[in-house]
Amino acid sequence: MHDGQCCREGEKCADGGWCDHGVGRVAAIAGSALLIVATIAGLLLVRNWYKSYDYIGVPETRDMISIEGVGKVTVVPDIATFSIGVLTEKPTVAVAQKDNSDKMNAIVKALKDLGVKDEDIQTSQYNIYPQYDWLDNRQNLRGYQVSQDVMVKVRDLDRVGDIFAKAGELGANAVGGLQFTVDDPEAAKQEARVEAIQQAQEKAKFLADQTGIKLGKIVSFYEYSPETGGPIYTAKAMDVGLGGGGGAPEIQTGSNEVIVNVNVSYEVLR
Repeated sequence: MHDGQCCREGEKCADGGWCDHGVGRVAAIAGSALLIVATIAGLLLVRNWYKSYDYIGVPETRDMISIEGVGKVTVVPDIATFSIGVLTEKPTVAVAQKDNSDKMNAIVKALKDLGVKDEDIQTSQYNIYPQYDWLDNRQNLRGYQVSQDVMVKVRDLDRVGDIFAKAGELGANAVGGLQFTVDDPEAAKQEARVEAIQQAQEKAKFLADQTGIKLGKIVSFYEYSPETGGPIYTAKAMDVGLGGGGGAPEIQTGSNEVIVNVNVSYEVLR
């Protein structure tokens, strides 16, 4: 090594020293090679880590077969739900509110007199809107509209028709969304679930017998219960005499189906 300007590599310099350009170049190349090796090793470690994460607890390849099963249980509805509403239009907000509240309060009292519990009556909306007429190319305030709806749950289904008739008699002019359902569907769902699993197991056994494959343990299970309902009835003013107090309509509750779909995946043994 020496300071100052050197001659060509391998020649003796003017100061009597020898140039060592080659040594420095070899060291630089060796350092670069080590850096490349370290980078590749690091990438391999990261790849292996992600790979082990993707397949944690599961072999990289596994032969599986998926079987579907459906369970259906017919139930008789035990509750009815629907909405009752009053729409009022008057020249002022105060008059519209009072008229609307008087009618709705009377309807709620009648619901309770007919056996509907407090916790089964819930106000679902209350709105106040100005109403305008267009005259002489200008907008003129006609009055105000007040609307109020309550959601009702009836547990004595024989009273549904009487409730509709009474609501119309007391001034309700919007009744709809009638649905018959089961208050506690879990027992029926459990029965349908058992039926669906049994069907899937029978399908899997039949397929194994026909194809000669050997089924191992269950590796995944998926369940889906679509929303189902019975007949839906929407009352109109002409149907139940809303606003005029007509007769009670005849209500048919019908029956509902509780459905559970399952998907069972089995390991196929080699």
